[in-house]
Amino acid sequence: MSDYAVINPATGETLKTYPTITDDELEAAIAGAYKTYQEWARTTSVEERAKLVGRVGELHSERREELAAITVREMGKPMEQALGEVDFCADIYGYYAENGVELLKDEPIKLLAGEGTAIIRRSPYGVLLGIMPWNFPTYQVARFAGPNLVIGNTVLLKHAPQCPETAEALQRLYLDAGFPEGAYTNIYATNDQAAKVIADPRVQGVSVTGSERAGAAVAEVAGRNLKKVVLELGGSDPFILLSTNDLDAAVEAAVSARLDNTGQSCNAAKRFIVHQDLYDPFMEKFTAAMGEWKPGDPTGDAAMGPLSSRTAAERLQDQLDRAKKDGAKVVLGGERKDNFFSPTILADIPEGAKARHEEFFGPVASVYKVASEDEAVQVANDTPFGLGSYVFTTDAEQAERIANKIEAGMVYVNIVGADGAELPFGGVKRSGSGRELGRYGADEFVNKKLIRVG
Repeated sequence: MSDYAVINPATGETLKTYPTITDDELEAAIAGAYKTYQEWARTTSVEERAKLVGRVGELHSERREELAAITVREMGKPMEQALGEVDFCADIYGYYAENGVELLKDEPIKLLAGEGTAIIRRSPYGVLLGIMPWNFPTYQVARFAGPNLVIGNTVLLKHAPQCPETAEALQRLYLDAGFPEGAYTNIYATNDQAAKVIADPRVQGVSVTGSERAGAAVAEVAGRNLKKVVLELGGSDPFILLSTNDLDAAVEAAVSARLDNTGQSCNAAKRFIVHQDLYDPFMEKFTAAMGEWKPGDPTGDAAMGPLSSRTAAERLQDQLDRAKKDGAKVVLGGERKDNFFSPTILADIPEGAKARHEEFFGPVASVYKVASEDEAVQVANDTPFGLGSYVFTTDAEQAERIANKIEAGMVYVNIVGADGAELPFGGVKRSGSGRELGRYGADEFVNKKLIRVG
């Protein structure tokens, strides 16, 4: 039985299965990617490759309904959000198409001694493996493949086993955009086969977006084989509220930051840290606003869909059960029907409870009352993760202080949902290493070659 299947999480129906790649087919895919790197990527210009990436973006816009519908079938994302994801992909490809030449231009170095010149020339690494997750099946591919194809790296793409139809559609799209065979190659590989790809001497790096467990497994294989690795893993992002001139707007931002994608975003706000002067009115409004969101049919107008799979639903249920057993108070929700969860709020989570430190990947918010700025920072940093964070305050100097103290790769002040193609994305601690998007996303898998002329 194949690992790759489209199982509609809203109904539990298996819609289609895909065969896992054979070892011979995998060898052919690696060989093809390496040949294309040698014969095409190294003989084309940045301008030529950027033009093709731009066409990929245009095709995302032209096929947005098709791609979004696949996402809804595969992982239950509400249709409006799935369309927004595809539109963001078009922006990402457009950014690298427009800025690729500038991002990869030679960088002169001022010599301290001696005659002549020195430059850094950015050149491709070679064949790369991308291991992508299910929660943003088109966006995650865009932010990995887009910049690397402009650079001149060729891509082997292992998608999540529950997103094979997206994988198939993107493979077709890249070919239709004009990329040659071997530039972008989808592989329906097992985890063991992926490990063989990483170990292959023709493959120079790997990027993975996923769980801590997946990241650790990939990093272990990459380390043994001395391969460059970029990891974008989980998060338990804090949302700190210390002061506001508009509590309703702050609550609206908090709800949006928690429930987008049915709470299945690594950089979603998950822990809400509220100053004691605002705690009671915030909780009253936050509970009411969260309660207005109802899970429903993702093909319709519902703002929330099901969790992505039965496994995801069972995992979240286990976390909630443990949190309650450890003494956490369920302020709202906690109900589950099949793969659908109602929005849930936890409060009064005891010190030492696992729920204070783990990531809830679903529509569950944890709320903490704090007495000071310092306590807010302490609670915010009391996590093994360090991906994103959100700070709401009317005091600009306080915002600057907190931004400097937060242990995270990203800090958003008085705003949520502000990701952009030009803004680097990534974290620290157990949230991973490396960056995607922006200029730094085009600076990971490049050979920064020194050329010194006397």
